[in-house]
Amino acid sequence: MNTAGHSKAFTKLLLHLHPKRVNAQSIKFTRTFGLGGISSLFFVILFASGMLLRFAYVPSVKGAYDSIVELQNEILFGQLLRNIHYWSGMGLVLVSFLHLIRVFYSQSIYHDRRKNWFYGLLLFFLVVFSNFTGYLLPWDQLSYWAVTIMANMLTVIPFVGDFLADMIRGSNEVSETTLLRFYHFHTGLLPLLMVAFMSVHFWLIRKSKGVTVANMENRETVPTSPHLLYKEMFVALIVIISLLVLSTLVNAPLQEKANPLISPNPSKAPWYFMGVQELLLHLHPIFAICVIPSAVIFFLIYTPYMKFSDLNVGVWFNSEKGKKLTIFSIIFGILFTLSITLFSEYWWNGTQLMPNVPSLISTGLLLALFYMIPASVFLYFLKIKYQASKIDLVMACFTIIMMAYLVMTIVGTFFRGEGMSLFV
Repeated sequence: MNTAGHSKAFTKLLLHLHPKRVNAQSIKFTRTFGLGGISSLFFVILFASGMLLRFAYVPSVKGAYDSIVELQNEILFGQLLRNIHYWSGMGLVLVSFLHLIRVFYSQSIYHDRRKNWFYGLLLFFLVVFSNFTGYLLPWDQLSYWAVTIMANMLTVIPFVGDFLADMIRGSNEVSETTLLRFYHFHTGLLPLLMVAFMSVHFWLIRKSKGVTVANMENRETVPTSPHLLYKEMFVALIVIISLLVLSTLVNAPLQEKANPLISPNPSKAPWYFMGVQELLLHLHPIFAICVIPSAVIFFLIYTPYMKFSDLNVGVWFNSEKGKKLTIFSIIFGILFTLSITLFSEYWWNGTQLMPNVPSLISTGLLLALFYMIPASVFLYFLKIKYQASKIDLVMACFTIIMMAYLVMTIVGTFFRGEGMSLFV
């Protein structure tokens, strides 16, 4: 066996992703926590397990559910294979989200890395959309009604809502056309797009000379192999072992076969969209589906173009003061979001309290202001009390947004019962 030749070939493959030498600071685990690499590993696992699942899956209303049941009960390691695919998909959504947060808090979205931030946002959208299209494929009650809810959410978008919902469903309701459309998106177009944009994403990282580090003047480098390679292999091994243990102990959910005539109570969106569904319970649909998501997207796109006088690229939270203010923002975001949720649930009913006022104002604008005004006062307090800089306030805004969505996701997922009523 030509061991030396195989080693040389592997080294060449490795250098397509990494340079021959890397900055010694950049390979510390606490610099990136390996989140980008873990996301890539999950994608590879999903691709491999998905290819195997294609041999058993039947993409039709009559055959989809039965093929999943047969896979789990009749095919050797079929249940394990489906579990691996399911938990890898959930892991990819979670880890890629954490990766975006890590990049933002380490000030790695500015200057020449701005373009890669946008590719990262696009990749995250593809990750979520890919997971969503796969969500329907088992064709059980859970998946059918989750997709139905999400399609119905789109219909509230002015002018184009019905068009977008029909484009996703392929008809006026979730049907076999929807299933086929989701199947081809999930197994064909979306993986190709993700491979293409991941390639660009990796190339831009190489072009920017690797991940950002706190002290760019420190140019000490070490060979990629073994220093970085061994760390990546160790992290990959831990992830794979954890995934196998989880997949062995916890099965992917599968409820009864989808029945369009009987909806479960409660009917919920996929967990990563539960924050939006929870928002819909409190705000006017125009605000919940259009105004607030559009404002958040604008914030994420506009922030890299902002100018800062004290920007420390590669420094977590930009400074020790920024770290402290971020912790304050986490506490504020969690407590205030919980408070406004309870306020809206048990006291504020705009249509009853203000029957002569348009619901767009009474359940939309006013409730949004109830959140935005105290949040603005909190940011002003940080500026006056702690001399928070512009970038400190930007991170505080980002933190409050993330905490608000996290709280609403948890509330909607774990604390909503029959009729989507809140129980505490």
